[in-house]
Parts: sequence; structure tokens; C-alpha cells
Amino acid sequence: MVSMKDIAKMCGVSVATVSKALNDYSDVGEETKRLIKKTAEEAGYFPNSSARALKTNRTYNLGVLFVDEAQSGLTHDFFASVLDSFKVRAGAKGYDITFTNCNINNRKMSYYEHCRYRGVDGVVIACIDFYNPDVQGLIQSDLPVVTIDHVFDNRVAVLSDNVNGMEELVEYICDMGHTRIAYIHGADSSVSRNRISSFYRTLARRGVNIPDEYVRESQYRDTVSAKVITHELLDLPVPPTCILYPDDFASLGGQNAIKERGLRIPEDISVAGYDGIMLARVMEPRLATICQDTLEIGKVAADKLISLIENPKTALIEHVVVKGRLQRGESVKRLN
Repeated sequence: MVSMKDIAKMCGVSVATVSKALNDYSDVGEETKRLIKKTAEEAGYFPNSSARALKTNRTYNLGVLFVDEAQSGLTHDFFASVLDSFKVRAGAKGYDITFTNCNINNRKMSYYEHCRYRGVDGVVIACIDFYNPDVQGLIQSDLPVVTIDHVFDNRVAVLSDNVNGMEELVEYICDMGHTRIAYIHGADSSVSRNRISSFYRTLARRGVNIPDEYVRESQYRDTVSAKVITHELLDLPVPPTCILYPDDFASLGGQNAIKERGLRIPEDISVAGYDGIMLARVMEPRLATICQDTLEIGKVAADKLISLIENPKTALIEHVVVKGRLQRGESVKRLN
């Protein structure tokens, strides 16, 4: 493995000069700096991570805390896409990622203890019970933290625009002539509360009143529950003409219930989802949904966390809202 000493010999300079050049110190001439960097690249030199950690007091390692309620892990289409974008952006800035958990060699430890054990410089938190005492301990710790789709007053948050996203989706369904609109929403969370409030507010503005039995709760990504509730909605004396699901994946359960009854989408019943996962873009009929910008969410989360780590005195504690876009699809029928 090529060392800094080897690069120094190749360039006829001191090891100190190589170190300064590779770290962009201003007291090394530009021509010398270019020579050293070119030589290091051609020789396949990589800085020793342990030595770099000692020098900078950083490990260049970011923690990721991600435990969704359905225990789907990285098969969770939406958050897998967000975390992939986060990983790519972090890698481009010289950082690795480590997934955080509560067990090391069968020893129970808190999320904060695991972060310290792994020596991460900061942590991003997504899709978890934010009120869990272990999570709260991490939020209140001295570690730089960025949350995704949840707000704490003293922490940076990156949020999908759930309020305007739901408003745009409901406006579209109303424009298609629907007034009997059911909503199977996700379990209680800040995301669910924002979507539900936006759902009711948009309907009120449009002068649309819906019965309480049209609004039901399910878990996110739960096709079984979505299927059962869809059957119950269709059994009502006056069933809805359109059903909104908590997410695109859960909508598959509802669509199966509709097909079991010999009904067609959208000719007999209209459906809509949320997230804009790849499946929603290729299924037939193509699903009406809100496509969340997972690429931007992951990128911004990485940028904000690295800024907190590298510029702790100047980084702002802010809540960044990332807008999605409406995919009209073909799953909502136009009514006369």
C-alpha cells in the first residue's frame, strides 16, 4: 500500500509538504500541490482512516437509525430510496455510513451508546418511533443529528411536503368530480397528522363533506389491513367513489379487495396512493399518487448533517421542506 512517505520520495519533497498539499494548505505552492495530488492519484494513494481520525478528531462515519413499524427494513421502497441517495451524497463527500442498533455481541445498549461505540460523527434518523426513550436520548445528546419527516425544535429536519402534497392530490380527485372520497391514513405520526389535516382542509375549501366512516386508520405498508378496510368501505350503504391509501404499497391490498369483488379500477371504483414508488409508475392502471423527491430528501439530509459536523458554529438549525409532484395516472375516473 502506497504511503505518504512514498509520495514524498516520488515528488522530492518532505512528508510534511505532502500532507499539507493533500489537505489544501495555502502555504504550499499551486504547482507543487498539483504535482503531489497527481502523483498520489496515479500511485493509488488513500489516506489512512485511523490517522485521519486522530488528526481531525473525526471518523468520517455517519450513523443511520432506521426502524420502520412494519419491520420491512431496506425493502421499504420509499426510505430505501432516500437512504440510497443519502449514502451516495455522503460517499461523494468522503463519509461512510453505519446502521445503528441496540445490540452488539448480544449486549444491549442504547442508540446513543452504539453511536459512541462505532464512533460516528453524526446520525440521521428516519422512520422510527421518535418518542422512544432511546431515540429521545439520542436527540438530547451532544451528537449532530438530522431527522427525516419529523420535527424537533433543536434539531435539523428534512421534510417531505406532506401538506401541499395531500392538498394537490385531493384537489385533483375533486376536479375529477368525486365528492365521496374515503381516506385510509397511516398510524399516528407527524406525517399522518399533516396529511389528515390537509385532507380535511382541502375538502372543506371545496365544500365537500364526508361521513366519519370514510376516514379509517391502518399501518403504513400494510396490505392486509388495507384490504380488510377496503371491503368494509365498499360494504357501506353509500360507498365511496374514490379511496385514498396511506401509501402506494398498501394500495395493493385495497386493489386486491376491489378485484375480488369483480370491480374494475377506475371504471367502478377509483383509487390513489402516496409516495410515488417505482411500482406505482409501472402498474396498470398507473396509480394516481404523489411522487416524493427521495433523491433530494437524501441529498439534503446528508448535506445538512455534514455541515453540522464540519461547521458546528455556523450551521443553522432549520427545517427544510422538499416538494413532491402529482402523478395523475389512470386510476381515478372522471365523473360527470
